[in-house]
Amino acid sequence: MALFTTAPKSICILRLSAIGDVCHAVAAIQAIQKQWPTTQITWIMGKIEAQLLHDLPGVNVIVFDKSTGFSGMRAIWKQLADQHFDALLHMQLALRASVLTLGIKAKYKIGFNRKRAKEAQWLFTNKKIGDTSSTHVLDSFFEFVYFLGIDKTTPSWNIPLSEDDLNFAKTVTDNDKPIFVISPAASKDERNWLSERYAEVADYAVKQGFKVILCGSPAPREVKLGDDITRLMNEKANNLIGKTSLKQLTAVIKQAKLLLAPDSGPAHIATTQGVPVIGLYGHSNPNRTRPYLSQKSVISVYEKHVQEQHNKALSELPWSARAKGDHIMADISVKQVIDVFNKIAKD
Repeated sequence: MALFTTAPKSICILRLSAIGDVCHAVAAIQAIQKQWPTTQITWIMGKIEAQLLHDLPGVNVIVFDKSTGFSGMRAIWKQLADQHFDALLHMQLALRASVLTLGIKAKYKIGFNRKRAKEAQWLFTNKKIGDTSSTHVLDSFFEFVYFLGIDKTTPSWNIPLSEDDLNFAKTVTDNDKPIFVISPAASKDERNWLSERYAEVADYAVKQGFKVILCGSPAPREVKLGDDITRLMNEKANNLIGKTSLKQLTAVIKQAKLLLAPDSGPAHIATTQGVPVIGLYGHSNPNRTRPYLSQKSVISVYEKHVQEQHNKALSELPWSARAKGDHIMADISVKQVIDVFNKIAKD
C-alpha cells in the first residue's frame, strides 16, 4: 500500500555520492516531480556531486562535504532546523549518512529492507521498502518512490546545461566527424582497462572516421592514464582529462555518438544524455551497476572471476559481491571492444 495517496508537502532525499548513483537518483526524483509537481524536494548531496546537480529544476540542493565530519553535519542540521519533512528517503548505506539523518526531522524515515541495509542502516529508519529482488541500483532507488505512491514509470533525466557549457562542447567537437568519448579511469586503478588497449581502440576509431576525446577528472592518476594512452596512440586524440568541469564534461558527452568506460561516473552521465556506452566490467556486477540503458553493449568478465574467487555460483552470491585483483580487466580483449564499437557505430 502506498505511503501517500495524495502529494506530500515536502520530501528530503539523502544520497551523497557517487556520481553514478546520484545520476540514478535524479531519475527517481524527477519521477516524483512529474506526478507530484507541488511537492517541495530537498536533496542533501556530496560536494563533488553538487557541481553537476546544484541547479536541478525544483530541487533545493544542500551540500554536505564529508571532509567536515561532525561539524558539517551540525551545520546541515542548523540549516534544516525549521523544516519538518513528510518523508526522508535515506538512499545511502554508509554509517556517516545514517548519522546525518539523526538531525533531520521527518515523519517517515525510509530506508532499505533489512536484508540489504548494510552498516546497520535499518536502525536509523522507521519504514523499509519491501524490495529485495531488484538487481540494478537505479531500480532499487525507484522502489523508494514507488513506496511513496508514485506510479510505475520509465526513467528519464533532465540535467541542466548552460549555454556556456554547450558552447564549450561545441568548440571541442565542432566538425563533421562523429565523436567517440573514452573515459578510461574507474574509481580504483585495478578497475581500469589496459592503457595500450585503450590506445589501440582509439586508433581504430580514428581510422573509422571518428574524432576521439578523452575525458576524466584532474586526479593525478587519471591525468597520467590519459597521457599514457595518447603517448601509445599512433593517431591523434583530444585529451581533455582534468580540463573540464563536470557540467562541461556532460556537455561534451552529450555530443558523442558513443562512450567507452569502465564502471565509472561518466558512463552514467552518458546514460542521462541518451548516449550508448561500451561498459567494461570485471570487479562489480554489471547487472547492478552497468549503464542503465546499455545492457547489450556491456563487456563483462565479472561472472567468471567472482565465481572463481568465491567458489560459488553467481546465483548464490550476494547482490553486491565483488571480484578483486589487478589482473581481471586484462581478460577483456581489444577485439571484443571493437566488435561492440562497430555494432553501435553502424546504428
